[in-house]
Amino acid sequence: MSVNEEKESVSSDVLSPKLLAERDESEIENQIPKEPATPPPPPNGGLVAWLQVAGAFFLFFNCWGVVNTFGVYQSYYENTLLPNYSASSISWIGTVQGFLLLMAGLVVGPIYDKGYLRSLITAGTFLVVFGLMMTSLATKYYQVFLAHGLTVGLGCSCLFLPSIAIVATYFTSRRALATGITASGGSIGSVIYPIIFHKLINPLGFGWTTRIIAFVALAGLIFSIAVMKPRLPPPKQPRSLLDMAAFKETPFVILCVGFFFSFVGLYFPFFYLPTYFSFFLHSDGDISFYIIAILNGASVFGRIAPGLIADYIGSLNTIIPVSFMAAVLAFAWIGIRNEAGTIVFAVLYGFASGAIVSLPATILARLTSNMSMLGTRMGMSFIFAGLGLLIGNPIAGALLDIEGAVFWKGQLFSAVMVVIGTVSFLGLRILMWKQGEGWKI
Repeated sequence: MSVNEEKESVSSDVLSPKLLAERDESEIENQIPKEPATPPPPPNGGLVAWLQVAGAFFLFFNCWGVVNTFGVYQSYYENTLLPNYSASSISWIGTVQGFLLLMAGLVVGPIYDKGYLRSLITAGTFLVVFGLMMTSLATKYYQVFLAHGLTVGLGCSCLFLPSIAIVATYFTSRRALATGITASGGSIGSVIYPIIFHKLINPLGFGWTTRIIAFVALAGLIFSIAVMKPRLPPPKQPRSLLDMAAFKETPFVILCVGFFFSFVGLYFPFFYLPTYFSFFLHSDGDISFYIIAILNGASVFGRIAPGLIADYIGSLNTIIPVSFMAAVLAFAWIGIRNEAGTIVFAVLYGFASGAIVSLPATILARLTSNMSMLGTRMGMSFIFAGLGLLIGNPIAGALLDIEGAVFWKGQLFSAVMVVIGTVSFLGLRILMWKQGEGWKI
C-alpha cells in the first residue's frame, strides 16, 4: 500500500464516526412520520368545545351587545349631551363603531388565522374598556366620536371575528346551533346594557353609568381570555391579507352583495326606535329606552331557534324566509301608528334580524373548503357588511325630519335595502342548486 493510500485510509477511519452519525440522524428524520396535512375532525361537543362557545358568547356580548346598545346612547346624545347636532351626525358615531367592528376583520382575520387568538381578545378587551372609560369623560362631539366610535369600534373588531371563527372550527354537525348560541350573546348584551343605562343614568349620571358598563364588559371578557384556545395549528407559510381567489368564486361574491344590502337597511330600527317613540308616538321616557331591550331580547330567540332549524335544512335555506320576513316587517312599520303595534313590530323584527346576523357566518363556513382560510374570508366578507352598516343609518337619518315627526322615508329606504339583500340570498341558493350542491345548504 502506498503512503497516499495509507493517509486516505487513516483520514477515512478518523472521520467515519462523525459521518456515520450524521447519516443515522438523516435516516431517523426520514423515518419519523410527518404530521398529517389534514387536521383531525372537529369534536362537535365536549367540555373544551362548549367552553369555546361560552367564551365566544361573552365576546359577542361585549362587541355586538355594545354596538346594538348605541340606540339608547343616540337618544341621550340628541337630547342631553350633544343637543346641537343632528340625528344623522350623531348616528355617524354608532355607524363608525359598527363599521370598524366589521371592516377591521380584513386585518383581524389573517391575524386570527396565524394563531393569535388570545392576543386579539386581550387587545379588544383593553380597547373596549378604555374606550368606554374615555366616553364617560367626554363632553364634546369629537371626544365622543374618538372614544365611543373609533376606540370602542376597533376593540369590538378584535372580539367579533374570533368569536364566530373559533366556534366554526370546533363544530360541523351542530355548527349553526353553536353559532346561534354564541350570537345570542350580542342580543342578551343588548338587553342588559340598555337596562343598566336606563336604571343608572338618573341616580349616577352619564359618567358613572358608562363606567359601570365598562366594568361589566371587563368581567365577561376576562372569562373569554381564560377559556378560549384555537383548535387548528397556524399555517407555516406566510399569507396575504386577502384571498383574491375568493372573488373568482361567484357564490362568495353574491353572499358579499347580500351582506352589503342587508346591513344597509337592517339596523335602522336599532338606532332610531327610541327616537321614533319619543318624537312620533310621543311616548314617555321608559318605553323609549326599553324598546331597544325588547328588540334585542327577541333577537335572542332569533339567533338560537333558526340555528336549530338550520342544522336540519341548511343555513341558506333558513336565512331566505327569515330575511323575507324582516323585509315585510320593515314595510309594515310604515303603517304602524301606536305603541302596541310598534312593540309587536320590535319583537318580530328583533327575531328576524337575529337570524340574519347569526346565520351568514355558517353559510360562509359552508362555502369555504379550506378552514384554515376561514378567518381571512370572513374578514373579507365583513368588509361589505361593514360598508353597508357605515352608510345605511346616516343615509336613513338624513331622510328623517325628526322635528316634523316624518319617519316614513327612512323606513322605506331600510325596507328596500333588506329586500335587495333577500333577493341576493335567494340568487345564491338558486346558483348553488344549479351547481349540484344538493338541497341542504
